[in-house]
Amino acid sequence: MKIINAKVYTEEGIFEKKDVYTDGELISEKSGDDEVLDAEGCYLIPGLTDIHFHGCVGHDFCDGTHESIEAMAMYEASQGITTIVPATMTLGEDTLQKICEAAASYRNEKGATLCGINMEGPFIAMAKKGAQNGDFVHKPDAEMFRRLNKASGGMVKLLAIAPEVDGAKECIEALKDEVVLSVAHTTADYEEASEAFEHGVHHVTHLYNAMSGLSHRAPGVVGAAADHENVEAEMICDGIHIHPATVRQTFKMFGDDRIILISDSMEATGMPDGEYALGGQKVIKTGNLAALEDGTIAGSATNLMDCVRVVVQKMRIPLESAVKCAAVNSAKSVGIYDQYGSITPGKKANLVLLKEEDLSTVQVILRGSKIGRASCRERV
Repeated sequence: MKIINAKVYTEEGIFEKKDVYTDGELISEKSGDDEVLDAEGCYLIPGLTDIHFHGCVGHDFCDGTHESIEAMAMYEASQGITTIVPATMTLGEDTLQKICEAAASYRNEKGATLCGINMEGPFIAMAKKGAQNGDFVHKPDAEMFRRLNKASGGMVKLLAIAPEVDGAKECIEALKDEVVLSVAHTTADYEEASEAFEHGVHHVTHLYNAMSGLSHRAPGVVGAAADHENVEAEMICDGIHIHPATVRQTFKMFGDDRIILISDSMEATGMPDGEYALGGQKVIKTGNLAALEDGTIAGSATNLMDCVRVVVQKMRIPLESAVKCAAVNSAKSVGIYDQYGSITPGKKANLVLLKEEDLSTVQVILRGSKIGRASCRERV
């Protein structure tokens, strides 16, 4: 396929009008057939990678079934999220093992490619459990992690940990070279978070949410992460979890090289308002808000591509930065940038065409094949 007249997102992080070619499943230097796609009036961006979401369209990764993984993968791909690293919840080891085994045996035949697991819990602080189930909060345990990672076939890419809880320091020391460790669901102050960042932790799970806040006398996890330039931070930019001004300020503090946009979506995403579940707990979806019965925000009801639109159109972040944070940085974070995350010959041909005027999706190209209906002109 030859794609012409699009404004293409380049490895330099800018848009440039040029032709792009695919051959089979890969981006190439020349077209593998005679098909020409005229993308006048469109941006061409890499398919997005969501490294932190729980579910969508009535399914949850913690269902622990191939059926749920496939349903999620199909929906995500249809939205332009072509590689996924879904997250577990704070659950018992037996349940987590079932989830890991399902991921290990899943075959990526349809939809977005399953590239790993984000193990969010159970090594968290009870006081900041948020929508996690407190019955299953567990002391950080390196051997437990290793058992679960073995069950997953080595697919766990991220491990959440509250660095201040008993056993966390030992767990960090044991696992810092085995998995990306992430400060999460934590009461850690600036000093405790800084110590973790200086001893092998280089990631923060949904910055601002389920952690100490940023203030002038107590900078907390946010301030510590900003001060440590080797630390990257996830943000949920659905318009509910973080105020737009805070998002803009965070981009100024961190720069767009260190921010990763995530959706943290749960099973109500892509579904009508009503009652759903997250980690065995009842969740009520009203518009884009998903909350427990006590009002605690329970993940989001927005997919990552819609988060990109929100961050650009409502939070005034440049599209170039938003794409970097949702496609490039995310792929780098979980070690898949050699195959995904940029429009580079030799990488997988996961591409999304967006209308310049409103960023609506025109066409998704998944592993070199168009999916869904296109509204751009084809020349054969």
